[in-house]
Amino acid sequence: MAKTALITGASSGLGAEYARQLAAKGADLVLVARDRDALEHLAKGLRSTFGVEVDVLAADLLKPRQRARVEARIADERLPIEILVNNAGFGLPLAFERNDIDDEVRHLRLHVEVSMRLTHAALGAMLARGHGRIINVASVAAFIPRSTYGACKGWLVSFSRWANGRYAARGVTVTAVCPGYTHTSFHERMGLAQGQEGIPDAMWLDAREVVAASLRDAARGAAVSIPSLRYKALVALARFAPPSLAARMGERGR
Repeated sequence: MAKTALITGASSGLGAEYARQLAAKGADLVLVARDRDALEHLAKGLRSTFGVEVDVLAADLLKPRQRARVEARIADERLPIEILVNNAGFGLPLAFERNDIDDEVRHLRLHVEVSMRLTHAALGAMLARGHGRIINVASVAAFIPRSTYGACKGWLVSFSRWANGRYAARGVTVTAVCPGYTHTSFHERMGLAQGQEGIPDAMWLDAREVVAASLRDAARGAAVSIPSLRYKALVALARFAPPSLAARMGERGR
């Protein structure tokens, strides 16, 4: 039986790239996002290109009843999920004081609560089988102060590190993936056209390389994956930067 991966936020960006690369490795897929039409379009192409089974599960993960359907699918021992990719997320402007607080709460819930709930749903069946892999898509912002986005991703990295240490010996690994600026639709959804982010071209990453590197790191059981040497170096420098300098670093880009 082919292994099955469930990917949230799968309709575009890194989520769609995880779907393509895992399908290329022969994994069957369960694709989760709000946009059913986009999921169906992606699923059709993956079935045709790679000959894998692809199920579509349209759901808004911030709505309890819809999220419960996803949790139930993840926990279903009759149809085991071998790889869970917690990728769903969105960004907000850095000016926390001007953001709508309800938007901030939704942002916190999607990045932290939803990832925690889906990880919890996966662990029971994975630990019972003695194998499984959980990938939590975080960000280098976890290591550099960047408003509430960095705070959410910092939680995800800390949680993944703990969970990997706790469960890897029982066959289940948990990896926080921390890419830097990556060419996807993420910034477009924040209303930024290409070239408006204020980031030098040399700091941009290719989504295919980010996903490939993260899958290699997850396969070897790494707790944290930071794709690209330049971002590894930036994270190392940030650890020694004074708080005021680190905050200014986090203000780069929008």
